[in-house]
Amino acid sequence: MTTTGAAVDFTAAVGALNSARSVTVLCHIQPDADTLGSGLALAAVLDRRGVPVRVSFAEPAEPAAGLRTLPGMRFLVPPGEVPAEVDLLVTVDCGSAGRLGALADRLSGASRTLVIDHHRSNTRFGEINLIDPDAVSTASVITALLDAWGEPIDAGIAHCLFAGLATDSGSFRWVTPGTHALAERLLATGIDGAAITRTLMDTHPFAWLQMLSTVLASARLDRAAHGGTGLVAAFVLATDLAEVRQEEAESVVDIVRATAEAGIAAVFKEARPTDERRRWTVSLRSKDSGPGTGDGADVAAVAAGLGGGGHRYAAGYTTYGEPADILAQLRTALG
Repeated sequence: MTTTGAAVDFTAAVGALNSARSVTVLCHIQPDADTLGSGLALAAVLDRRGVPVRVSFAEPAEPAAGLRTLPGMRFLVPPGEVPAEVDLLVTVDCGSAGRLGALADRLSGASRTLVIDHHRSNTRFGEINLIDPDAVSTASVITALLDAWGEPIDAGIAHCLFAGLATDSGSFRWVTPGTHALAERLLATGIDGAAITRTLMDTHPFAWLQMLSTVLASARLDRAAHGGTGLVAAFVLATDLAEVRQEEAESVVDIVRATAEAGIAAVFKEARPTDERRRWTVSLRSKDSGPGTGDGADVAAVAAGLGGGGHRYAAGYTTYGEPADILAQLRTALG
């Protein structure tokens, strides 16, 4: 049982993987469990088949602490060790080449490129594009690909895939038909789903609580945004992260989005200073308006207009400037 759409054709992707003599798998910058779990799962299968494979991402220097518990970390190499040329380059969970950061230049050195993703806004920047916008996670697409390829899923691979499935579905709050069946299938390999989810989503250092109190105090509500849908926004300054890793800011948006008076949530996260400009990664979330009230705001379209992308209800982009200016920029984009 998989969760991909029936119209997805895996033939070209399977053919490329079968003929590959060497493979580089690239994850997106600031990797989450879906991109890294998908990449490591695919790497484990290729390694089992005797194909030289490496996995990498451009930034930060190390993955989040919780992600380092995923099986297959031996395949992960720093960006400087990613060769300029490779037989097959695979990207996982990357909606555009820009999401590869500094490693985007490796695309031109690959004999073939395969893009595996589930974002509706994907720009289809590969030679082969395996995109299923109906899948709840890229891990779901990888699972269906392995089935089409005839490759079994052992416990180590299932661990990586479950990590992506659990996190991208918001601990199974946002699911599609087949999501729970896929989870049951992966759990049947003997993995501890509760422990995986707890490590990835429910474990933070004590300093996270102090950071959270400061950030939530910055929250602002704009009831008129997006035609009355409402916007709640909060800022995570670089100074707020002095005692915690950057990764701890990723959980903030799921707290802010609980605001009843706003259908759209935005969290602006300041990168640690590297130049004169202030750089921010912005996480957007919107809510399904519910039965009889119509769909919620399409934040993927908003993010795409600002150089990013994502899903209808979860998207993001990168911007530069001062807090007041970038909030005004978003407010204008929302209308």
